[in-house]
This record gives sequence, structure tokens and C-alpha cells, in this order.
Amino acid sequence: MANRYLTVGEVARRAGVPISTLHFYERKGLIASERNAANHRIYRRQILRRVAVIKVAQSVGIPLAEIAEALGAPPPGKALDQEEWARVSAVWHDDLTERIELLTALRDKMAKCIGCGCLSVKNCPLFNEDDHLAADGPGARLL
Repeated sequence: MANRYLTVGEVARRAGVPISTLHFYERKGLIASERNAANHRIYRRQILRRVAVIKVAQSVGIPLAEIAEALGAPPPGKALDQEEWARVSAVWHDDLTERIELLTALRDKMAKCIGCGCLSVKNCPLFNEDDHLAADGPGARLL
């Protein structure tokens, strides 16, 4: 059993997250633990890959609810195979592509106005004279 399972502390250390994060993920249904004879949480080694995917997805702004939906319930005793990981990445592909395009546009437009910093000059790509874009609704409109 020792080589197939990791304690909560071992998973936290190897995944680079606090133990409380693992407990939080478990409450949200993102990961699952088992209990040993002493009633302590233990995790199968495959959980490390799942935690890594959760962390990466969170780092690019994917909400936990979407992560949970894409990953589904953790299969007991089975690591997700290559086909299942491909399905998960396909779910996020279009959203991530759109985010990349928006961030690239923002970066490029911000680089042109960084010099003045006031966002009020006529040639600023983000300029919104007299707030004429308010009629189009809330949020950024020039990206």
C-alpha cells in the first residue's frame, strides 16, 4: 500500500499546494481520497497529475466549476488516459484561444499608450472621447 498511496502531506508537498487546497479540491469534487486504517486521508499517486491540471487551468483563469465539469468525477483507482486528457483539453481549446487573442490585443494596444499613461490623447488605441462607447454597453469595447 505504501508505494501506491501518498499521504495528504506528501501530495501537498509534491504538488506544491497547501494541504488546505487539497481539502478544498476534495470538497468541490475535483479530487478524491481514501482512508487508511487510522482514518487518515490517502491518495493514489495518479492524483498528482489531476492536481497539476487543476492548478494550470486555474492559473489561466478557468473557473473551478468549469474545471470540475471538464474533468468529471475522479475515477476511483484509475488515472485518466491520453484520450480522456485530449477530451479535457479540447473542451478548453476555443476558450483559451479567445483569451490569448484578447490578451494579445490588449498588450499591443497598451504598448502604444504606455508612454503617456493618461489614455486621453487622440491617437491612443483605447481612447473613448466623451464616453461615446457607453451606448454599446458595459466593459471594454475596443479590444
